[in-house]
Amino acid sequence: MALSIFVDGSGGPGGGFGFFAKETGESFYLKEPGITNNQAEYKAIIAALKKYAESPDEITIYSDSKNTVSQLNHEFAINNPQLRELAMEAWQLVGKFKSLQIKWIPRKENLAGKMLGS
Repeated sequence: MALSIFVDGSGGPGGGFGFFAKETGESFYLKEPGITNNQAEYKAIIAALKKYAESPDEITIYSDSKNTVSQLNHEFAINNPQLRELAMEAWQLVGKFKSLQIKWIPRKENLAGKMLGS
């Protein structure tokens, strides 16, 4: 089976992050006030990677953060030390997957944003 996992996060006082798995309907959300938008996007991806690390399925993670997706796909440099630390955590998890893609989608197509109300 192929799983499409949509992730989203937002920073600031009402910050938080989460994901929505289209095929199973599973969702996750955690409030974390005070994080930045970029940190929230990374944490959403990491939460999804942790949840599905043992899955034999083909996984595609969709995010509307072009910056985060491009950094994780080694297309953009990561100059912020906090984001670099989150990327390292994500890359360690990526190694556990047989088939994984992380793709950018426009915000209006992000089901997680709709599901999580952000």
